[in-house]
Amino acid sequence: MHTRVRMALAAPCLAALTGLTACGGNGTDSTPADKPAATQDSTPADKPATTQDNTTGAGAASLPDMIGKGLQFAQDQAQDAGFYNLTSHDALGRGRGQFDDRNWKVCFQTPKAGEYPTDTKVDFATVKLEETCPATDQGTETETAGSAMPDFKGKSVKVAREALDPSTSITVNDASGQDRIIVIESNWKVCSQDPAPGTKLEGQPVTLNAVKFEESC
Repeated sequence: MHTRVRMALAAPCLAALTGLTACGGNGTDSTPADKPAATQDSTPADKPATTQDNTTGAGAASLPDMIGKGLQFAQDQAQDAGFYNLTSHDALGRGRGQFDDRNWKVCFQTPKAGEYPTDTKVDFATVKLEETCPATDQGTETETAGSAMPDFKGKSVKVAREALDPSTSITVNDASGQDRIIVIESNWKVCSQDPAPGTKLEGQPVTLNAVKFEESC
């Protein structure tokens, strides 16, 4: 009698437990297992979108004043400031190249110190360390011979040669009478010339008589 009562009571309880399991009564997530989890955009909502300003070009930066500094130091300082479009020239107008930057110093710079786009071309007018800077930059303009012969007196043989048409026949003589061979033409200055300044150029040969810059004509 007692056994049948217990079995009768156990059956409804088992059915109730089965119903709870089916209805999620065991505390598990009722979301179906095959439902994909919601994805979240990894970009923060308050993060601004990156835009490229195509109207302003390069960003601006402050170009330092590098007058009086060694050329190598000036170039490094300009690059540290963000300027990489760099060039240099001979401030004495002799057309010399700055092959060893540490042996040259800055006399003038273009543009002057200030705020500029970082792609601005920076030009240093320089002289050698042992030389004195001129009052004005003598190397800003390269004279070019037109239909008339320019006056080359006091200018370097290199500058004179570059000013003449490449087809011109040129003879360079040592004006000191020592008959020295002129190898580095930027170290020699013109004392006299033929044809004379102002003469019409019609393909005739040109003769330049020169001495070294530290010498007198």
